[in-house]
Order: sequence, then structure tokens, then C-alpha cells
Amino acid sequence: MKKHKGATGTDILIGVVIAAALVVAVYCLATMRTTGKRGSGLSADFAYDIEKLAYIDPDLIMYDESAEPISTGFEKARAIAVDSAGKIYVAGDKVIKIFDNTGGLSETITVAGEPRCLAVSADGLVYVGLGDHVEVYNSDTKRTSVWRSPGDSAVLTSIALSESGDVFVADAGNRIVIRYDRTGAELNRIGKKDTERNVPGFVIPSAYFDVAVPRDGMLRVVNPGRQRIETYTSDGDFEFSWGEPSVKIEGFSGCCNPVNIALLGDDSFVTCEKGLNRVKIYDRDGRFKGVVVGPRQLAPDLPLDICRSPEECQFGGFDVAADSKGAVYVLDTHANIVRIFSPKEK
Repeated sequence: MKKHKGATGTDILIGVVIAAALVVAVYCLATMRTTGKRGSGLSADFAYDIEKLAYIDPDLIMYDESAEPISTGFEKARAIAVDSAGKIYVAGDKVIKIFDNTGGLSETITVAGEPRCLAVSADGLVYVGLGDHVEVYNSDTKRTSVWRSPGDSAVLTSIALSESGDVFVADAGNRIVIRYDRTGAELNRIGKKDTERNVPGFVIPSAYFDVAVPRDGMLRVVNPGRQRIETYTSDGDFEFSWGEPSVKIEGFSGCCNPVNIALLGDDSFVTCEKGLNRVKIYDRDGRFKGVVVGPRQLAPDLPLDICRSPEECQFGGFDVAADSKGAVYVLDTHANIVRIFSPKEK
């Protein structure tokens, strides 16, 4: 048995989850079809329906698997990024592993904790989220800086880099996005509920809270408890959102999806859902375009599920990344492998 060493980021997040669950569970239960039975609470009809929902019309599938899966060798893989040269960075255990574009392991970066998120700049700097703070490593895998933690309850889940030099870090523990400059100086915080500024506030039932910055420089933030992607200026003004809660292919299923997003070269979005593991494409305005891979093809050995409450959705989300050629990389956090999908030839 491990001795207790005080509250960790995970411990703190559990407290946050319990509070958020009281709010989100009401919405989840109201929108999911359940019965009064014990056990799963789902009828036989629902079990049949979920099989139907897992089916993807072949005409909607825009991608083919284009390479053999890459075995990461991790016991617990957590995050993936791809740099401009096509190198694949996978965070897991207490290491960042760097694979070449053929899947061969080229380098490793040993870190002092469990990396939960990462991003790679055009000049080869690797920004790593380690629990409650960010560390930066250069192209020689040497640590160059350690940034100040934003607070005791911080749980960092995503990092996005803008072309203007800003670094946006999602903090699921405090339900905000923090904007830094490249030196680690905090510039401002984004997303705290503010009715006067029409900022709705983020609903974060679990440690999945992702951010991305397209070429327009506007921040895109997944608000998983509201099943949508929201757009903010770098100063924190809420502009617009897209996405809707639905088990239909165009929507986001369960109580808290998507779990992760990535950007393609034309600023289309790649989205990844947990429970009903679907990876899909939306255009820059949020219109559904098609599917990368469905749940039966992506994770045939995992049971199909649609989370009915936040307590069921704490773990199991896959991560996604994309390269400059339009390929989509899916990190299977159950099998600890990377699956690569490329656009179908027209």
C-alpha cells in the first residue's frame, strides 16, 4: 500500500468532479433514455439502439487506416502531438517518446511526473503539462524552463500554441484557460463565468478539457459538459459556439463530449468522443463533414457505452492529432498504440 503524501492534482480533481457532477448529472439523466430498473438502468431496446449507433454509413467515412499501429510501450499513454516534420510525440508514464514518421522510436524525454498534455512549437520546443505546471524542453530534449503553477487546484489537460506567440493552457481543476507568453509569464485567464461579458463558464465533469488555436488566432475551447466547442478572443471575450448534444452522428453523445480535438491544415476540426468512440471531421464553421473512424473499427474490443452521468466518464478518452498532410493520429489509451488514418483517394 502506498503511503498518503497529501493532495495530488488527481485528488483535487475528484473533488471538482463531485461538485460538477451534481449539476451535470441532472442534465445527463434528463437527456438519456433510462428505465427504473436496477443495474445499468437501460432497456433491452437501448442495448439494441447502441449497436445501431455504433454503425457508421460507409459513405460517411472519409479516411482509411494507412499504416501499421505504433506500439508506444507505455503502461498508460495519455497524450499525442505531431510536429511540422511529421515526428510523433506521445506522453505517458513519466516519459515523452518521440517516434519518426515510420513509427521507429528516435528519442525520449524523461520528466519528473506524469505528463498529461503536450504541444510542440515550430522551432522544436516541447511544452509539457505536468499536473499543475508546464515545463519546456528544447530540441535536444533538455529542460529549459519550469513555469509557475497557476494554483493548488490546477489540473492541466491541454496546451495550444498560437502563431502570435501565445501559449494557452487548459486547467480542468479551475475550469479556466490560462494565456501565457512564451517565457511563461501569465497574461490573462479565460472562461470564468461572467454574465456581464456573456461568458457562460466551462462545465468540466472529468479531466478532459481541450484547446486549439486555428490560423485566425481565435481560441477554440471544448466545453464538454455543454457538448460544444466555444470560440474566444485572446482577451477572453466569448464570440460563438457550435456543437449539440445528440447520439446522432452529427452531434456529441453522452454527458461530456468531445474529449479531445485537433486541427487540420484547412482549419477543419477533428473531434474524438469517449464512450461511443467516434472520430469525426467538422469544417471550420462547425458543420459536420464526415467520419475518420467509428467505434467498431477503432476499438472493437471495448464495450459500447454512452455515459449517463459524469461518474461513468472519468477515464478512457482517446487523444487525437493531425499532420500537415491531413493524416489523423489516434492515441488508443487502452491498447497504448497509435493508429494512423489518411484521407481516402478520390
